[in-house]
Amino acid sequence: MLTNPVLISVVMMLALSFIRVNVVLALIVAAITGGLIAGIDLQTTIATFEQGLGDGAQIALSYALLGAFAVAIAHSGLTDYLASMIIKKVVGHNDEGKAGVLRWIILASVVLMAISSQNIVPVHIAFIPILIPPLVAVFDRLEIDRRAVACCITFGLVTTYMFLPVGFGSIFINQLLHRNLVDNGLIINATELPTAMAIPALGMVFGLIIAVFVSYRKPRVYAKKSNTVATPEKSTLVPSNIIVSALAVAASLAIQLYSNSIIMGALSGFVMLMLVTRANSNTAQDLFVQGVKMMAMIGFIMISAAGFANVMRETGGIPELVNAATAILGNNLYLAAAMMLIVGLLITMGIGSSFSTIPIIAAIYVPLCIELGFSPLAIAALVGTAAALGDAGSPASDSTLGPTAGLNIDGQHDHISGTVIPTFLHFNIPLLVAGWLAAVVL
Repeated sequence: MLTNPVLISVVMMLALSFIRVNVVLALIVAAITGGLIAGIDLQTTIATFEQGLGDGAQIALSYALLGAFAVAIAHSGLTDYLASMIIKKVVGHNDEGKAGVLRWIILASVVLMAISSQNIVPVHIAFIPILIPPLVAVFDRLEIDRRAVACCITFGLVTTYMFLPVGFGSIFINQLLHRNLVDNGLIINATELPTAMAIPALGMVFGLIIAVFVSYRKPRVYAKKSNTVATPEKSTLVPSNIIVSALAVAASLAIQLYSNSIIMGALSGFVMLMLVTRANSNTAQDLFVQGVKMMAMIGFIMISAAGFANVMRETGGIPELVNAATAILGNNLYLAAAMMLIVGLLITMGIGSSFSTIPIIAAIYVPLCIELGFSPLAIAALVGTAAALGDAGSPASDSTLGPTAGLNIDGQHDHISGTVIPTFLHFNIPLLVAGWLAAVVL
């Protein structure tokens, strides 16, 4: 198992990322290494990687347009108005006790924003470049550790879809998890899946509590820098302009929901805001370039991650990794559950998407779990948790890339040390324990 190409590739990718090698380069090098170890020649490995790049192109374009949309909103003055209102509240609370209460209220609000982005207004990470950058000044004024904010955002993004079957949760639980469980021979109702995922979700809650109230509770001071989302011709905070801009944002979100396309929603929002603020062609061009630049790195990482995932599938190392692990464990349910979760963690950390992991592991895990004698609820918990593991903490996951894009607006929030490591420690470890507990008690 130690020579498994998937295992070696994921470990290499993580190691390179942790020593500050650019994530895109780490993904490319790890993908080529995995292909060569699997016996695929260099030319075929590169071709396989390139074939997979197209799977991430749509996501990359979506993120680029979201960046342009976010900068357009900042130019309209809407987010400045929101931030200024909150800052006034902050300035009015010089008392440390009141400021402390305000810190918890703001962090709770961030969690609610992230949760709402999965169901009430299912825009996923689209809210991050819109709302988080203008609030960075508020976080800094209250000396809130941005690692705590990153954990709050990732918690809301991941826990919501893995437990609540609404919005993106409906896609994860009903369309992916339930369908793949049934297709691979498990008899279970979709209505039972939230019960199966309740214990793993509680593990995420425990991790958030530790992150906010223990690990990152202490105030943290950041250098004062100008907000890089500011634009050359920022609009004056005129009440009528704010109202019309808010309506434009609402209309763009409605278009996104109606068309089921982030691209259409972001593009229409950008155009409407340019019309509302009466920006000239040069200003519109500058804003668009700034927005694309802000989200460009995320787009490149997602494209590279899609190529990496394609190479990992072609190596044949995923079934080999699972089979090798189960051969060692025999019929020990406790060890088998732990090993399957660890393998799921490695797969998702490499691919960067829990949604993409379910079809891969369900085909292997479900027949194996049935043979070992796990209950239907336990099998659902195992597969669901194994897929969700690694979404928080993966350098290539949008659940970590999104928070970094919002919090690193002034260059003071590192992707690896500020988002990846904190979310990995506080969510993957509790989720691993909670998923194992669910598998053995259900």
